[in-house]
Amino acid sequence: MSVIEPSLSKNYCFIIPCYNHSDALPRVLQNIEHYQLTCFLIDDGSSYEHVQKLTEIAKQYAWVNLVRLTKNEGKGAAVMCGFSHALDHGFAYAIQIDADGQHDSQIVKQLIEQSQLNPNTLISGCPIYDDSVPKHRLIARYITHFWVWIETLSFNIKDSMCGLRVYPLKQTCHLISQQQIGKKMDFDTDIMVRLYWQGTDSIFVPTHVTYPADGVSHFNAFKDNLLITWMHTRLFFGMLPRIPALIKQNRRKKNKDSHWSQTDERKGLMGIKLILMLYRLLGRRVAQMFMFPVISYFWLTGKKQRQASKAYLEKILKQYPNVPLIEKKKLTSFRHFQQFGESLLDKLASWQGDIKLDDIYSPNKGEYLRLISEKKGIILICSHLGDIEMCRALAELSHNVTINALVHKGNAVRFNKVLKQVNQNSIINLIEVATLGADTAIILQQKLEAGEWVAIIADRTSINPYQRVPENAIVWANFLGKPAPFPKGPFILSSALKFPVYFCWGLKPNGRFQIYLEHFTDELKLSRKNRQAELEQTIEYYANRLEYYCLQSPLDWFNFFDFWQFNPPEITNNKNE
Repeated sequence: MSVIEPSLSKNYCFIIPCYNHSDALPRVLQNIEHYQLTCFLIDDGSSYEHVQKLTEIAKQYAWVNLVRLTKNEGKGAAVMCGFSHALDHGFAYAIQIDADGQHDSQIVKQLIEQSQLNPNTLISGCPIYDDSVPKHRLIARYITHFWVWIETLSFNIKDSMCGLRVYPLKQTCHLISQQQIGKKMDFDTDIMVRLYWQGTDSIFVPTHVTYPADGVSHFNAFKDNLLITWMHTRLFFGMLPRIPALIKQNRRKKNKDSHWSQTDERKGLMGIKLILMLYRLLGRRVAQMFMFPVISYFWLTGKKQRQASKAYLEKILKQYPNVPLIEKKKLTSFRHFQQFGESLLDKLASWQGDIKLDDIYSPNKGEYLRLISEKKGIILICSHLGDIEMCRALAELSHNVTINALVHKGNAVRFNKVLKQVNQNSIINLIEVATLGADTAIILQQKLEAGEWVAIIADRTSINPYQRVPENAIVWANFLGKPAPFPKGPFILSSALKFPVYFCWGLKPNGRFQIYLEHFTDELKLSRKNRQAELEQTIEYYANRLEYYCLQSPLDWFNFFDFWQFNPPEITNNKNE
């Protein structure tokens, strides 16, 4: 049975270049058969024995079209021949896969999903090697990476040699008609760099690669390395007149809106560590003196974050009559950044126990005391307005309350490890998750049943790049006068857990801590019949309360990206693999 939607068969096809790989080919075809896509098997002048085998193999699969080249012209020539046939048959995308069985064919589904989300983009595998990879191959690969970075003046191409790709045929065939592309082992890198020059982006999907013990390689160390060297020479000199255009293109890519999770992490963690050390040794005033230039540097160099701050504050200023506690002149992006710096010191203060109950204003402390005394698990729906570390002050009401905070980003975990060095007995437990799935729900269910609290951030969209249709994972709700994307996941998870749900807000509008705990529901129920409508109603209410508290303390909003723009996350290579 096909794992791909039937409509895709009209747009996508396989192209397999084959030169004397008839022994490995059957396994490759068996692994991709369930996709039920047309395949153009290009015989690149194989020997007589292999031609006979290829003919028999092709007869076994109705979806395989065997195309023969009269002589061996090279891998690139075979793939480009496949492009031509695919375009003539009306296909819009070609999935290149090698015949030697090195690539994990299960990744094809993810390649196609990324192609659907990014229709004008080259989607490529990014190899994750096991111990079978020859060391000289790795060395040659790193050399090519180095030259490709020079030839594109960027690090955007993460791997230019993987033979598992999805090509947009219109852009690719246009390039081939205009340029001489390498026809042999130089093809994969040559065409990727030239497509980049042409303006075609690339997205990379981590792909496991194995070199079979009985595998057949046609790589000639002398001839092909000489060929690749000549290719890089051509590309280098071809890059030189393109330098102004490439600089402009790369700058445009850098400024391009992306999903919040894929905004480059700002440098300076060592500086933050130094400031935290100064806090412990010399107190908050000294730490503040050093924090000021550090955060000022971030403000000066963080153009995208600064623009996002200004755009947010402009929306706040349009509703300024509803802002009761902040002077208008203080609503600047610079003060916004400095408030974020102050929040880092507040994190440390809460972890050290420097924030006492008398420092906190809360209109419903009685509710906290009741929940703690009952040792009852609850769900806290939080946000990036203020900081969930303020929950540390809540936990001080009873030394036996554990708060499990779900976090998405690795840098949040790294920063909190720095804070953990200050207080090893912290009772805030961070759980890093990539997605809110069934496994997460089971873990949290156990913690809630044990009387622990679970804090879930509900104001950032999912970081899952494999989401089939990312748009279906969000609800657009009005926020500060404009529709904004909110994730469904936190509310669906809360519904599955079946525990009381509270909204939690930790603010510092005028120098004094304020914590609000709003009871939302004893159990969030979502019916099957009206699930979507009920989710929309729930999220709209959450967005309304978030807006209310944003207006109480605007500078405590720490989402430094375009919150009102939804850009699905892209798959990137995991360097920790």
